[in-house]
Amino acid sequence: MDHNSGLFRPDSVSWKVFADPIVALGGLRSLYLQALHPRAVAGIAQNSAYRQDPWRRLIKTWQFLRTVLYGTTAEAEAAASRVRRLHAGMRASDPLTGEVYRLDEPDLLRWVHVTEVESFLTAVRRSGVPLTGPEADLFYTEQRLSAELIGLDPASVPGSAREVADYYDSVRPQLRRTREAAEIAGFLAEAPPPPPGPRALRPALTRGPASWLYSGLSVTAIGLLPPWARGLYGFRDRPLNDVTASASARATRFLVRVSLPPKYRVQPLREAALQRAARS
Repeated sequence: MDHNSGLFRPDSVSWKVFADPIVALGGLRSLYLQALHPRAVAGIAQNSAYRQDPWRRLIKTWQFLRTVLYGTTAEAEAAASRVRRLHAGMRASDPLTGEVYRLDEPDLLRWVHVTEVESFLTAVRRSGVPLTGPEADLFYTEQRLSAELIGLDPASVPGSAREVADYYDSVRPQLRRTREAAEIAGFLAEAPPPPPGPRALRPALTRGPASWLYSGLSVTAIGLLPPWARGLYGFRDRPLNDVTASASARATRFLVRVSLPPKYRVQPLREAALQRAARS
């Protein structure tokens, strides 16, 4: 294996999915989904200071995703090794049975992985990024590499849209809105606390238009959830829910594309990966 290359090539579907900033909306959607798994959400609640410092986990997660996608193979493996060591040392107590379990259980890792990649793909496609059915299947297949990095057997991870749907059907009997899920969902629906950065800018980033923008993103993320997930949260399923959510996602993508300067759309790691690919 060439450790100076990367796990994903520029012509991969994974690059196409993550090239659009709207993929971040999928990240928010995945958090709502993940919270519906009682053991997964208990692990978050018992091992994370998300209320006091939500930005830390968000930034670290995004850095990991970018490293796996655009970094060299050696960088991706090193980042994954750090994540595996972190998870291996974490424990949580089942709120119903009192059983103590590890956060790196395959079932939990698989749930987090599937909800993330399915949410990224859903947000991108429903916001208007053109991706065919075969490309969607290839994205899931490619992302088995990411699943393997965090300690999963790739063969145990859904590799197509049909397999993802079947996986959700198999897991749904375990899902419910627990107290922790309701608390996290409520927290996600609120404007987040000030992000790291100059104090003078913090009010502008947490009040007024910025706060309204985040509220709109949160509502859109909920609207993009599968109907069964919205039902578990207690939202009524109305006839035009999916149409409205897709329209909102498209509008959000349009606003981001016209307002985000080009220099912020291309990430340094992506540029470095493009240069490596050109040299090879």
